[in-house]
Amino acid sequence: MSDLDKTGSNEPRNDAAPKRPSSHRRVATIAAGASLFMLGMSFAAVPFYKMFCAATGYGGTPRVAKEEAATRGKRTLTVRFDANVGGGIDWTFEPEIPSMRLRTGDTATVFFKATNHSKHAVTGIATYNVAPDQVGSYFNKISCFCFTEQTLGPGETAELPVVFFLDPALEKEESMDLVQSLTLSYTFMPDKQKSSPVTAASDPGKANL
Repeated sequence: MSDLDKTGSNEPRNDAAPKRPSSHRRVATIAAGASLFMLGMSFAAVPFYKMFCAATGYGGTPRVAKEEAATRGKRTLTVRFDANVGGGIDWTFEPEIPSMRLRTGDTATVFFKATNHSKHAVTGIATYNVAPDQVGSYFNKISCFCFTEQTLGPGETAELPVVFFLDPALEKEESMDLVQSLTLSYTFMPDKQKSSPVTAASDPGKANL
């Protein structure tokens, strides 16, 4: 039997799959667009993430309370205070006391002191956290200076208060049974857009001495 009889056609065979360059380009474009979209959404989600953490205590972020605790608990824990600076800000920053003993449900006020050692006004913003992470759901801030611009002039010192309490509900949480102490930590970073040198002489016609 001839080759023509075997194949039933005298057309040349081509077993290679057809190339579709336009389809590959379309897939690559869609993938790149999706990546850019996800990147943009990640930046847009930062404020919402902060609000979520403040409302739930997720990731060791203290919760925001509008009023004091309604009841007083039974446990007493040690609350330690940690103060840090970063981003090259020329400040000293420290708590007035290193730690305190606090009963759940009791409201406490602690001051942190910040001093600007530079020769010009500097604006700083403080971030905060509580460790260990599971305490964040029970650490309630009534007021504090976090995420609020603090501008200090040359050599100026400010005392910044934090008002908070530990929710008595932590006594019912199994993961808190072995927790005897916690740490409230703040870090001041410079807001470089708001910090600028000031001239020593108020009169522009007078030479600086």
